Amino acid sequence: MRLAIAQTASVRGDINQNIENHRKWIQQAILHKAELVVFPELSLTGYEPDLAERLATNQDDTRLDELQSLSDKNSITIGVGLPTKKERNVFVSMIIFQPHKERITYSKQYLYPPEKAIFTAGKNPLVLNFETEVVSPAICYEASNKAHCAYASQNNATIYMASVLSSIGGIDAELNKLAEIAKNYHMVTFMANYVGKSGGYDCAGKSSVWNEKGELIGQLGDKAEGLIIFDTKSKEITTP
Repeated sequence: MRLAIAQTASVRGDINQNIENHRKWIQQAILHKAELVVFPELSLTGYEPDLAERLATNQDDTRLDELQSLSDKNSITIGVGLPTKKERNVFVSMIIFQPHKERITYSKQYLYPPEKAIFTAGKNPLVLNFETEVVSPAICYEASNKAHCAYASQNNATIYMASVLSSIGGIDAELNKLAEIAKNYHMVTFMANYVGKSGGYDCAGKSSVWNEKGELIGQLGDKAEGLIIFDTKSKEITTP
């Protein structure tokens, strides 16, 4: 299976413009025969908690239809970040588009403490079953919670896919933590991070892939957008 992470910069609060940028990187992933591509946390709005309630929507938002169309036409699963709303609750969510299937909303179950004033924790643990791999999506702070990693392991996850915002000041700890997850749970582990500014943070980039031994096998730089694609069969890393 060929899996991709996208390292992107987001325009604060501009869902339409961010969709256009996502489409560009999804098309690159398709060109390189990826079967799954995942973007950073809240990638369609930027990580902007102060805007989240106003921007929050749901998986059936018609602006997302073109992402579903890309999934359907190219047999690719796509994970993008978006604040969602149900009744009065706002969630940090990943909308997952699968070819010719109903969309899935996975909401962050373990919130970073300052987020609790704005967001509600999700209650929908999830792994995605593919033909040869089981993928556990993780949204940023979830990777700091052993219960999240344990659930992935107990449900036979082979891939741990972390969608994050990590700042220049926090990146070293983030990289060390994800390397330990890969090693301790024997999962190939991915981290999709931002570049540029978001939520008042200087984002660190360095989106990465570790093998199941916790060894770093691929990493992007700290300034430019890009993709990392990993082939689970050949073990080949591609950075187009």
